[in-house]
Parts: sequence; structure tokens; C-alpha cells
Amino acid sequence: MGLTMELNNLKDAFDRVAKKQKLSCSKVQEVMDQIVQEIEKAIEMMQSTTLDHKSILAELKKKLHEIAPLAQLEGTQKELNIALSKYPKALEKTLNPDISKAYRNIEFDSHTVNQIIASHFYRQGMFDVGDCFITEAGEAEAAAAMRSLFQEMYQILEAMKSRNLEPALKWAAANSDKLKENGSDLLLGLHQLQFVKILQKGSRDEALKYARTNFVPFAGNHMAEIQKLMGCLLYSDRLSDSPYAHLLSPTNWDIVAEELTRQFCNLLGQSYQSPLSVTIAAGVQGLPPLLKFMTVMAGKKQEWQSMKQLPVPVELDKEFQFHSIFVCPVSKEQSTEDNPPMLMSCGHVLCKQSINKMSKNGSKTFKCPYCPSDVDAARCRQLNF
Repeated sequence: MGLTMELNNLKDAFDRVAKKQKLSCSKVQEVMDQIVQEIEKAIEMMQSTTLDHKSILAELKKKLHEIAPLAQLEGTQKELNIALSKYPKALEKTLNPDISKAYRNIEFDSHTVNQIIASHFYRQGMFDVGDCFITEAGEAEAAAAMRSLFQEMYQILEAMKSRNLEPALKWAAANSDKLKENGSDLLLGLHQLQFVKILQKGSRDEALKYARTNFVPFAGNHMAEIQKLMGCLLYSDRLSDSPYAHLLSPTNWDIVAEELTRQFCNLLGQSYQSPLSVTIAAGVQGLPPLLKFMTVMAGKKQEWQSMKQLPVPVELDKEFQFHSIFVCPVSKEQSTEDNPPMLMSCGHVLCKQSINKMSKNGSKTFKCPYCPSDVDAARCRQLNF
């Protein structure tokens, strides 16, 4: 929320600069038009009269002096300069260029990071860039297999953009058992697209034949969807004006392409989203509160280096929350490896340190804070989320 507000303030500052710049340009154009108009009048007079040219130029000089271009432009230019001088300060305040304050001296696994960066390029289909990177990073052998796998995915997706489903259908058919295990209907989605594509061409008989060949295995669990597709046969020559016109939407292709990408990455043991993109996006949200904290802790950098967990709460959006967390209802602290959540015999959960404190390090039983049960610390079991 705080970051969003700061970015909105930054956008407002930019809009003010843009408005002042537009106003200044408009004023300059207005003054230039006045000057050009007076010069053209003077030229016309000099060409069409026998009057002394000196008198005409003197009159022109007088007119230009009355227009006073510098005086007219001074006000708007001054306002623009003030807005421009404030904007870099707003940028520096919101987008602090010095992020080294929040850096910690930790072991850096260059090999893993290089793999993540190369994987990101290959995911985007930037194979030449990826190849150049892994060559310079000395990771060629490790990345070779990754490149070929993502290249296959990219070729399938590129074919789908050209409305060619053959590569996708071939891949989905070859991996149909694994897709079923994952609960994915990707193969049916691809067959639906192919069926509608055939029907669009006006070939009702060919579409019916395709349906009989490919939809039978899905009839048990997807009869409603298949029945809708069969209804399309009645409107083969005017599908766009039928109750099934929504089946022609390009969005259907995007949805299936997204599902294919998700399943392809899943079968590769890779996350659907690029780890590099997720890490940077999460860092953009998490960095501001850390930088503010380090500004306060300016003289205690060594203390920051030795901390085992973040010293301030860092709120990330749900899309960046991949693991369950537990906050002890007694100590109000988040569980850690040294202080894990423990399941008590009554079914309630506390952190290990709270249990040790309440049981005097296991020397006596204690009452559960949530029910009247007596709890023996020795019978508590560690929970793993």
C-alpha cells in the first residue's frame, strides 16, 4: 500500500511536469506564430511597395519589440524549470538508487543464479541472448538441456499463434497420462480449438468426424462441453452469429496457451512463472521498508548482518506467498527453524520456545491456553508445513 501511494505521488509529479512542458511548448508556438506573421507582412510590403525598406524594417523591429517574446515566454519557462527541478528530487526520494544499505554478506551461489537468468531468457524465446549469456558465464554444458526443452515449448506456442495446433496436440497426446495425473484438461482444450477451427472452414462432415475420433475419451467427465460443441454443427455456416459465437474468441486460444505453458513447465520440474521475474517483482515490494529500516539503523550495520530474520514486517502480495507460516498465539512471533511450531496432545499448536517456557523446560505439565487439557512437553510433536 505504501509503495503504491509513493508511486502514485511520483506519477502526479510527472504529470505536473508534462503539463507545464505542454503549456510552455504551446506558448512558444504562439509567440513564434506572431513573429512569423509580422515578418511575412514586412516581406510582403517590401515586395509590393516603393516605400523605403529601412522604414519597413524599423516598423518590423517596433512590432517585434511590442510582441516581447522573451517576456511572454519567461513566465511559463520559469514554471517548467521549477517543476523539472523538483521531479528528480521526487525520483530520488521514491526510487532510492543506493540499495547497497540493505545488502547482506551471504554466500552467493553463482551457478544457480546463472541457471535462473539463462532459464528466463529461454522462457521468453530469446535463445540467442541466452546462448550468449551462458557462454560468457561458462555454464554452457549445464544449460544445453534446458535450452532444448524450452525451445520445444516456444516452437509449440509460436505455432499456436499462427493457429497451428499440430505440435501442441502431438505433445499433449504424448504426455496425456501425466496431464491426467495433474488434473489438466489441456488435451480436451486443444481438441476443442481444432474442432472449432475445422468448423469455421465450413466443413461440417470433417468436424463431425474429428469429434467422433477425438472426443470419445472425454465423454465420461465432460459431456456438457461436448454437447455444446455438437450444437455448433447446426450453425457451421454462421457460427459467428450463433449462440456459440463465444467459442470463436481469441481469448480461448490464450487460455489454452497459458495452460500448455503451465503444464509444460510443470512436467519439466520448473515453476510456471520465471523465478527471475518473481524474485525481482517481490524485491521491488520488499526493498522500500528494508531501506527505511537501514536508514534508521545506519550505525548498526554489523547487527543487521547477524540477524537471522527480517527485522521489520515486509508485506508482499499473495502472489508472492508460496509457503505457509505460523505465528505463535502466545509469543506472537513467527516460527523459525530454531523455534518450530509444535503440535500438542490436545490438537492445538504453539511454538517450541513458548512450550519450553510454560513447561519450565519440560519439567512439568501445563494447561493449554485454548482448552483445559494438561499438556506434557515430551508428547509434543514438531509440525512441518
